[in-house]
Amino acid sequence: MPAAHTSNIHFGSRTDVGCQRVRNEDSLIVSPPLYVVADGMGGHNAGDVASEVAVNTLAALAPTIPDVDLLGRAVESANHAVITEAQKAGFEGMGTTMTACVVQGDKIAIAHVGDSRAYLLHTGKLQQLTRDHSWVADMVEQGRLTPDEARVHPNRSVITRALGSDPTMQPDLYEITASEGDRLLLCSDGLTGMVDDGSIQAMLARIRDPQRCAAALVKEAIANGGSDNITVIVVDITGTNAKAERRERRRSRAWIILMLVALVGIIGGSIFAAYNWMQNSAYLAEKDGKVVIYRGIPDSFPGIETHWLVEETDLNVKDLQPGMQARISENYPVDSVDEAERLVEQYKLQAEEDAAAEEARTGISSSSSSTKSSAKGSSSSSAAKR
Repeated sequence: MPAAHTSNIHFGSRTDVGCQRVRNEDSLIVSPPLYVVADGMGGHNAGDVASEVAVNTLAALAPTIPDVDLLGRAVESANHAVITEAQKAGFEGMGTTMTACVVQGDKIAIAHVGDSRAYLLHTGKLQQLTRDHSWVADMVEQGRLTPDEARVHPNRSVITRALGSDPTMQPDLYEITASEGDRLLLCSDGLTGMVDDGSIQAMLARIRDPQRCAAALVKEAIANGGSDNITVIVVDITGTNAKAERRERRRSRAWIILMLVALVGIIGGSIFAAYNWMQNSAYLAEKDGKVVIYRGIPDSFPGIETHWLVEETDLNVKDLQPGMQARISENYPVDSVDEAERLVEQYKLQAEEDAAAEEARTGISSSSSSTKSSAKGSSSSSAAKR
């Protein structure tokens, strides 16, 4: 398996249905600078629908800079979208957790609801950045349970705050300044319920490639029982992003030039600036079921060529996460052709990992299906359990 980490790729992700669930109700976004984990509430109606609606809404509204207030408002909008979809589709009570991060250089903005988590590995030590909105977390804070007791408590899946349950819901917001060499981890409780923090810390410190690290963490959770869906995102902090800052400066200069051109009426200059901007833009699209890369913009103007085919990849759109399938079908804009190529490689690795996991799972004996049915039935008995 090729590594997900190259000199230009500093993140990895993995999601798996686990050993006891029928479907994967987790959703994720890995679209730099935005990284999101959402865990649908399996004990309610349509947890997978809730998480998918939430990440799709957030992807459309999230800021491209680590502005924690804008990110928080985007999460609030995702909450309203889940409530609206539940009313429209008749899925009353569906909900999802959400832990969303925007990472730029050493700056991290976090908006958090539920018991999915964000961690930071700093100088080899693991720090939990978010606080669980759960019954057992409250009991630990009150001194009525120890952390070890909370990990195995029968009510550990009862959460006290989620998207889809309250129109006035407010996410917890965090602003973090990390250090170059730190490592950010986002995960659903399918990981933390199966793997203790000490083991997570050791694997994050030992496995330097972020994609292999994400896959190894999921594999460890499955080996320990895999009682829930498992989703993991690993992001390496690379320090101040000078390239991004230069790109933002170039964009600012381009807009100033365009305004000056408009004021003095130099039509030729405005056309040149627009063409230059299109040459430095790119997007992912679908063609004959495959992901293709275009330079330029998807819009069309009479007599003007606005996009050029760069590559027809061998990546099947159907192999992507549902949310990414929808975005690519609508022409998904990215900063550059290089960024588009990096994302395609990342999504290929995710698809290969998913295929390998599915192939390995086909060897499970038919007797396990009754265990899964039992687990699902137990989950649906409580309106706040996954």
